[in-house]
Amino acid sequence: MAASLRFRDLLIRRLMAPTPQGLSLSLRPMSSKAQEEAPKEAPDHSYESLRVTAAQKHILHVQLNRPEKRNAINRACWREMVECFSKIAQDPDCRAVVISGAGKLFTSGIDLTDMASDILQPQGDDVARISWQLRNLISRYQESFNVIEKCPKPVIAAIHGACIGAGVDLVTACDIRYCAQDTFFQVKEVDIGLAADVGTLQRLPKVIGNQSLVNELAFTSRKMMADEALGSGLVSRVFPNKEDMLEAAFTLAEEISTKSPVAVQSTKVNLIYSRNHSVAESLNYMATWNMSMLQTQDIVKSVQAALEKKDLKSVNFSKL
Repeated sequence: MAASLRFRDLLIRRLMAPTPQGLSLSLRPMSSKAQEEAPKEAPDHSYESLRVTAAQKHILHVQLNRPEKRNAINRACWREMVECFSKIAQDPDCRAVVISGAGKLFTSGIDLTDMASDILQPQGDDVARISWQLRNLISRYQESFNVIEKCPKPVIAAIHGACIGAGVDLVTACDIRYCAQDTFFQVKEVDIGLAADVGTLQRLPKVIGNQSLVNELAFTSRKMMADEALGSGLVSRVFPNKEDMLEAAFTLAEEISTKSPVAVQSTKVNLIYSRNHSVAESLNYMATWNMSMLQTQDIVKSVQAALEKKDLKSVNFSKL
């Protein structure tokens, strides 16, 4: 009993301790060793439209990798996003992900030249069958970004240049968004005669909490520049250029990767559940979730480190 009370007191002191200064980001930059080493291709990740590298220990870097096509999202990309993030979700070594665009911009949106036949000439013998085919197609495309949200590993979007159409669908499915000063966001779909159908209209209102602004952006397809994106809450930080932004994104990912993966991934799952449910339902779900997660050894390791006055970054958490 005495040991139990002592453990409880240690845990309470740990939880009440002030958060270390630094996520405003005096987060330390990547070590010189990390900067000097060329990123290694991640095993089991070979794609046409994406490049996945092991940026640092426990961190994967996913790049939209069609710079010659302005990273336009084609059939291969829709398919490979599902494969990529399904693998990441099951990767016990990965604790955080940074997603960015290769070349001069994040993405110019869907590749209309590649996908025109799917959209404009759907297969089917009559209206019912054509409609059924189109619904299946839209649902598959929706899943390409749903997998980012479903992935329990935190995903940081590092955005530069243009983020158009499907790019907005993609980044609103991410957990944290950073951008460079040259970035603009554009809900472009009305300009090509359709309503955005793979996530923007559903997620953007919850991300920025301003329905009037969402309506304005979606009805007009006007550009939202970086400073407005910061002020509206679409991004949490703006950087002078792509290089500084990526360095900050990897520094943040490194910081996240030092935390208990049980704690971090449980937090993501419950944040997303709470977004879509009432407070009462979410608290009930949280209690059910933590009745098992509170039994993790990660709590014991963290409290022991605090007791011994060790840097928490030195704690070796098991894979998850």
